[in-house]
Amino acid sequence: MGSKNKLKRFKENETFTNVFQPTRDELVNSNFNLKGNWQKAVFKNNNPLVLELGCGKGEYSVALAQKYPNKNFIGIDIKGARFWRGAKTAIEDEIENVAFLRTQIELIDYAFAENEVDEIWITFPDPQIKYKRTKHRMTNATFLKRYKTILKPEGVVNLKTDSEFMHGYTLGLLHGAGHEVLYANHNVYKQEGSPEEVTSIQTYYESQYLEQNKPITYIRFKIKG
Repeated sequence: MGSKNKLKRFKENETFTNVFQPTRDELVNSNFNLKGNWQKAVFKNNNPLVLELGCGKGEYSVALAQKYPNKNFIGIDIKGARFWRGAKTAIEDEIENVAFLRTQIELIDYAFAENEVDEIWITFPDPQIKYKRTKHRMTNATFLKRYKTILKPEGVVNLKTDSEFMHGYTLGLLHGAGHEVLYANHNVYKQEGSPEEVTSIQTYYESQYLEQNKPITYIRFKIKG
């Protein structure tokens, strides 16, 4: 994407009522007034709050919002020029139960209060296969601790990925640490009984993976305290 196009999207994001872009300082110094107030201030209801981490273009967040009008969705990514697409679609189609937050996933517990979130989706994250990249894997122990803080006691995490490495790494870590695996499937489109929200919504890249016969894996789990 050309830098001109990127700048145009950044500018447009600033005008969108469904896009929130706090600075790092704002978050770290507890000056972010939406923390603990997302439902009331943004969505004007008490419906369950669901996050998609590393939402890319935001297509999954938007599709979930359309499918589940009684839940609120927030797509989170540091790349605003990407989720511009999802934010714009939501505005054009008047989908009011989805918003976008531009921040790093590492700062998630600064953007949301304790027990504020009902559910988390992690869709097709970079598996960070090299050992020295372990700290960047979005299901490592440090990240799980952050998620646990903001999730309600019964909150769940969903991991959908085309990376068998990421699937295996996460399953091993969950079992090893005594977390509760509610569902695990290494090929959701081949197995009967896969959850509908997993197979009925596909990202652009996911449909490409499927054309290449790449298995899509899925885990649903609860993080133990």
